Amino acid sequence: MTNCHALDYLDVMESTPRLKAGIFVRALIRRVQVAGASAFVVRSGAEEAGAVILKIARLDGTTLVLNQVRGAKGELSWAQALGGWTEEARASQWCDKQVSFDPDLWIVEIEDREGRAFVDEPII
Repeated sequence: MTNCHALDYLDVMESTPRLKAGIFVRALIRRVQVAGASAFVVRSGAEEAGAVILKIARLDGTTLVLNQVRGAKGELSWAQALGGWTEEARASQWCDKQVSFDPDLWIVEIEDREGRAFVDEPII
């Protein structure tokens, strides 16, 4: 391994540490509740390393679906899975399809009239 490749490897190793999925979900729900909104687990996934999908409902029939993505250096961000706000039925259908691919998946629904995601990472 040359020095250049070793540095690239170290950059990847210094990426954002991964928090256990179950801990992340419980902390997120608490954060939402403290802010005066509601959140609940629609589907429990793998406690250690399950992926997380957020369904943010503005309580007007529209929902934003966010799924976790990692950048080239391992940094976490959230992608708008359906390109933005959509109908609740379409969001639920998409989430059901994802569960069929990944049985370890967590789905958390946040009900907030302001449409807040309550995550610190960028939403892309």
